[in-house]
Amino acid sequence: MKNYLKIVMAFVLIISILTLTSCTQTEKSKNKLSDSNEKQDIESIVTSFEHPQTKQKFEIVNAYKLYNNYIDEVKSNPELSQLEIYNEEVIKPIYSACFEDGEYLHIADPVLNVDPDSLTENQKLSEQIDREETEKIIKGALIKSSDLIASENETTVCVLPVTNTKASMVTVGAGKIIVLYNKSYTENDLRSGIAHEYHHSVWTEKYLRKDIPRTILDNLIFEGKAVVFDKLVYPDIYYYPIYTTYNKDDWSKIALDLEKSDFNRSYEIIMGGNGLPSLYGYGVGYKLVKSYLDLNPNLTPEEWTAISSKEIFEKGNYLENFN
Repeated sequence: MKNYLKIVMAFVLIISILTLTSCTQTEKSKNKLSDSNEKQDIESIVTSFEHPQTKQKFEIVNAYKLYNNYIDEVKSNPELSQLEIYNEEVIKPIYSACFEDGEYLHIADPVLNVDPDSLTENQKLSEQIDREETEKIIKGALIKSSDLIASENETTVCVLPVTNTKASMVTVGAGKIIVLYNKSYTENDLRSGIAHEYHHSVWTEKYLRKDIPRTILDNLIFEGKAVVFDKLVYPDIYYYPIYTTYNKDDWSKIALDLEKSDFNRSYEIIMGGNGLPSLYGYGVGYKLVKSYLDLNPNLTPEEWTAISSKEIFEKGNYLENFN
């Protein structure tokens, strides 16, 4: 009888150990799977590639895909702030790649400080973005752009939905481009916009001086160079306005402001308003740069990108167009 009890007790002990071990292994497996899934979620939205000849590196972060995580969390935690969930599920996982250390971080406000009321519409828009086609267009634009002027660093393009149909793209800093994808976007908008922002990114990487305040003239030339560049990459796409006439009255409204370091006034001139045509600064910036290049037609994009705003303005004979 004693032997029988010993056998039963030993059997129970073995079963208990096996059960405990099994539970421990299962829990470890679940934790590992959970970690793997979390990591895979982020990895699955990123596409990395190289220029086929130069091997320049690029990365596309399909950040809009994270809205799936956002919706799941909103449903599971209705008591939490949707904006808090958005920041945790959409922005935090991509912040390092898309925003960190950006020299112009303030212009990412439409997605970093998003209006909570727009989150539902953004989520719906995120479901309409065709990843394969969007990536194909972005890749093509990046390759064509880098053929004209190269970067020594990786360029990251992050795609996020926005409700504002006037929003387009912004360069947060060197190597950090944000596609503010709205419902009115076209394929040509993507192509030309990527080329435009790529030039901003490369200029920032190579020539930005943080210790020198930027004037309104600097910002006009900054935009003008990017418009000239995107027209070189895509000659038949008119994403930003290119005015063919020279309006002396409009110019007189900004001429005395050119040397000012006034961000608000600079923004107003570039975007238009207060008596100026819509997106006025893009068109004027283009003509300022074009006037200089007409006199120096043999310069490469690499060469004219490096030329200062002051030289372009003073030696481009732009003002002669008003005589």
